[in-house]
Amino acid sequence: MTQISDYNFKGKKAIVRVDFNVPLNENLEVTDNTRIVGALPTIKKILADGGSAILMSHLGRPKSGPEDKFSLKHVVAELSKLSGVNVKFVDDCIGAKVLEAKAALKPGEILVLENLRFYKEENKDKDGMPGFAKQLAEGCDVYVNDAFGTAHRAHASTAIIADFLPEKMAGFLLEKEIKFLGETVANPVKPFVAIVGGAKVSGKLEVLKTFIEKVDTILIGGGMAYTFYKAQGHSIGGSLVEEDLVDTAKQILADAKAKGVKFLLPVDNLAADAFSNDASIETVGVDIPEGRMALDIGPETIKLYAAEIATAKTVVWNGPMGCFEMPNFAKGTFGVCQAVADSNSISIIGGGDSVAAVNQSGLADKMSHISTGGGASLEFLEGKVLPGIAAVAE
Repeated sequence: MTQISDYNFKGKKAIVRVDFNVPLNENLEVTDNTRIVGALPTIKKILADGGSAILMSHLGRPKSGPEDKFSLKHVVAELSKLSGVNVKFVDDCIGAKVLEAKAALKPGEILVLENLRFYKEENKDKDGMPGFAKQLAEGCDVYVNDAFGTAHRAHASTAIIADFLPEKMAGFLLEKEIKFLGETVANPVKPFVAIVGGAKVSGKLEVLKTFIEKVDTILIGGGMAYTFYKAQGHSIGGSLVEEDLVDTAKQILADAKAKGVKFLLPVDNLAADAFSNDASIETVGVDIPEGRMALDIGPETIKLYAAEIATAKTVVWNGPMGCFEMPNFAKGTFGVCQAVADSNSISIIGGGDSVAAVNQSGLADKMSHISTGGGASLEFLEGKVLPGIAAVAE
């Protein structure tokens, strides 16, 4: 795979798949620029070499055709401010006016194309994808994929476009994801501790199976813990459970034992009488009383998990320990977050709600790597080949 750091973009027009799917307020202003900031190293490298950057992205989920609230023109001011460049915009992503804008682009300039998903050929019309990808590639010399968040999708702009440009590579952001989520997890420094949370076992089945083959310890939290409780014969009250996965949970426990993997479940829980921050809360052990639901791990579990995390040299965390969106049930997630921050480990936060929790905790700068992908990071951790990575790795 061509390394972006070794490539000279002088005189080249690089079309870059970025992830500018950023939140906007009612005035259509960017409220969280994390993803734009994440793309800057790749953009700046292209410009510093004497190349020009043509940026393409999706924004939101437009139903059918253009919608003003999903226009990428709304990110131009923020990108101009962050990059120090007067960013140009064209209100389409293919066609004659786009070709003209690409042709007019000078070295050191940035052009943002309109939302890719205004065309169903980007991701919904399979037959139309190759033709759309070819049009995106027209007038460009090199393709750079720096959008890990969509790398698990074989879309026109994430994978198929690479067929039409002989020069292709991963951007710095995508390279970092490959390094941490791929290489670090494939060859971890031991002890290796995986923290797996979230609501359901079903969403984490494959990653649990993968981890059992690689890790020393698995720490379980969130709603998924209570399907494992049920598998062990505990009473779970009104806690979340996937009845159809109780036998699967038994098998996972058996597989972990057979592999010598320490598989820890909460030893105490915060049990509420309603799904509300204002609910009556009781700290209980491994049997949840009738009329109560477990919504967070308890204080003893936080101590137990923190002690395990403290021994780790590599930590991967995917999924919160409880309903952290409600302050009274956030102690478990933030406690684990503090333990990871305090550990002397390579710490990888694997996308989704875990990232939101780490950002809320104010400890993001203490983590080795925070993934920019939700579903993509989960699939990559599962060991799947992601189309957006495979396309630039040939």
